[in-house]
Amino acid sequence: METKNIMIVGVGGQGSLLASKLLGKLLTDEGYDVKVSEVHGMSQRGGSVVTYVRFGDKVYSPVISSGEADFIISFEKLEAARHASCLKKGGKIIVNTQAIDPMPVITGAAVYPDEVLNELKAKGVFVDNIDALSLATEAGNAKSVNIVLMGRLAKYFDISYDKWIAAIEKSVKPQFVGINKKAFDLGYNY
Repeated sequence: METKNIMIVGVGGQGSLLASKLLGKLLTDEGYDVKVSEVHGMSQRGGSVVTYVRFGDKVYSPVISSGEADFIISFEKLEAARHASCLKKGGKIIVNTQAIDPMPVITGAAVYPDEVLNELKAKGVFVDNIDALSLATEAGNAKSVNIVLMGRLAKYFDISYDKWIAAIEKSVKPQFVGINKKAFDLGYNY
């Protein structure tokens, strides 16, 4: 199998590392060679966080170069735009419609570009936007945005629903399994 590439992008504290852990577990259990690499910006101060997940028969490097990502999972709209150049032709961006103001917007030095997703679509980029924050809140915990997005990603994979649920059960603390299963379902059935 040709190596597939997934980028998970967001802002520190949004749960991108748990999402990459879940994907790594799922894909390893499916028998793939998996490489995961985490790139932390100023993650504890709300800066960008990027995680690479690569899988296939044999993966030699954990890093995804520009134009190689099959999927970009974005926890925030501006992060989707920031990393869109990494998407390969025919790739897909799954993006939470939430906007988190970066420091220049907070200080008044810039204005948040509200039309960023429409601009990506106008350029021919496949954008699957989902209000993951509302769905996570409906599931019982706003922090489960990451699992809502994994549920949405699962729609594009030929891996059974039950295997995704098993990966959730292995990746989250027992007391959060129920909420995360509900969050996954909401993303999956969106």
